Amino acid sequence: EIAKALLKIDAVRFNPKEPLTFKGGNISPVYVDNRKFPFYPNEWHKVIEGFAELIKKKNLEFDIIAGMETAGIPHSAALSFYLNRPSIFVRKEAKDHGTKSRIEGGKVQGKKVLLIEDLVTAGTSSLSGVKALREEGAIVNDCLVIISYGFKESQDAFKNVGMALRSLTTFELVLREALSQGKFSEQEILMIKDWFSDRHGWAARHGFAK
Repeated sequence: EIAKALLKIDAVRFNPKEPLTFKGGNISPVYVDNRKFPFYPNEWHKVIEGFAELIKKKNLEFDIIAGMETAGIPHSAALSFYLNRPSIFVRKEAKDHGTKSRIEGGKVQGKKVLLIEDLVTAGTSSLSGVKALREEGAIVNDCLVIISYGFKESQDAFKNVGMALRSLTTFELVLREALSQGKFSEQEILMIKDWFSDRHGWAARHGFAK
């Protein structure tokens, strides 16, 4: 259902013929924009309810729900409202004025915090948030995400700091659903799968390297 919702609102785009260049310089045939969800309440409900079901299924215990600035905040706030739990958010970096804290909304000392993200690629931003929360005395062991690219480097990075990364859907499911909807050909899906197998060398292999 989440995979179908992502495709329905055009949050996941596949363009192997005209790939995009990410901020870090990597060229990708896949682009995800989960910021679209709040504009589509029916599909957004599926995400929030999906998070709630995952929490129940995994029997996750927590005192506070946290969202990463900025794309994780709408989902963490909506989930907090849905479950009637305290909500905070974590800045990407500390303010240069006021309290200069990265944690906004309330004290986390000694509290179990559940981190919410919209998307995990390498995991750098999320784990920076985990570090900030732990430095303020929070207990953070779980991160829930709408979808993760599933790269081994991000999985290893989360494991190395004792974090469990749990996603509502996978790109394998999204690709399968997109193929069934005729969004691209078998040849295009092979190009996309090749990107997932080695995204750093993909552009050179397919003639897109600058």
